[in-house]
Amino acid sequence: MLKVSLISHTNEPEKLIACAAKLCYSPVGADGIRQGLTDEKVTNFVNMLAELGHESPTEHVTFTFAIEGVSRSLLAQLTRHRMASYSVQSQRYVKTSDFEFVLPPEIAEISEAKEEFLRAMQEDAQHYESLVQILKKKHKESLMNGGKDEKVAEKLAEKKAIEDARYVLPNACETKLVCTFNARSLMNFFAHRCCNRAQWEIRQLAAEMLRLVSEVAPNIFKKAGPPCINGKCPEGQMSCGEQVKVKKYFSQLKGERP
Repeated sequence: MLKVSLISHTNEPEKLIACAAKLCYSPVGADGIRQGLTDEKVTNFVNMLAELGHESPTEHVTFTFAIEGVSRSLLAQLTRHRMASYSVQSQRYVKTSDFEFVLPPEIAEISEAKEEFLRAMQEDAQHYESLVQILKKKHKESLMNGGKDEKVAEKLAEKKAIEDARYVLPNACETKLVCTFNARSLMNFFAHRCCNRAQWEIRQLAAEMLRLVSEVAPNIFKKAGPPCINGKCPEGQMSCGEQVKVKKYFSQLKGERP
C-alpha cells in the first residue's frame, strides 16, 4: 500500500522564494529584504510570481519525501524526472524472498485476472529463491576454493547470487525510496503526473505529494496540478473530458476554500 511522508523541506520556503525574487530588483541585500517581509507581503508576492509564471526563484526550496509501497514499474516512470535526487532500496544488496508487490486495481476487480496475477507472483518468488540457492552454491564453492573462509564465502556468495537472481523479479515488486525535488521540478512533475492520462499508480503518488506540500507551502503550489485546472486542457483529442471534476478534486485536495 502506498505510503508517502514529507520528511524534510526548506525552512520558511515561501519567505525564501520572496526574498530571492525581490533581491533581483533591490539595492539592499538578502538580510535587509528578509527583515521587511511580513507574512502578508510574502503571500502577496509569491502569489504574484505564480500569476506571472516566474518560476526560477522556486528552485531555491526543496522538499524530501519518503515513499513506500510502490512498484518498480512506477520507479521507472518517476526517475524520468531527472531534476530530482533519488535513493532507492537496492535489489543487489537486499534479498527479496517472499517480496511484497503492487496489485493493479483493474486486475484486482476481476477474480480470474487476480488469481492469475497472484499465481505469477508466487511463481516469480519461487524462481527467485531457486536461482539464489543455485547461484549461491556455485559462488560459495568458488570462493572457498580461492581461499576464502567459509563464513566470508557464504556472505559474499549470497550477494553475488542475488545480483543475478533479481532479473526474474517482476515490475510489480514493491520498493522503497527517498527523493528530493526543488519546487519548480515538483510543479513540472505535478503537471505531468496529476493528469488523468498518467498511469494510476504514479497519479496516486503525485496527488498525495501535492497534498503534503500544499500544507506547508500553499501559495507556492496554488496553481500546481494538471494543466487543465488553470486553463484549457493541452491534450486535445486525448483529453479525458473531465476538467470540471478534476478542478474540483484538486481544489479540495489542496484545502482551498470554495
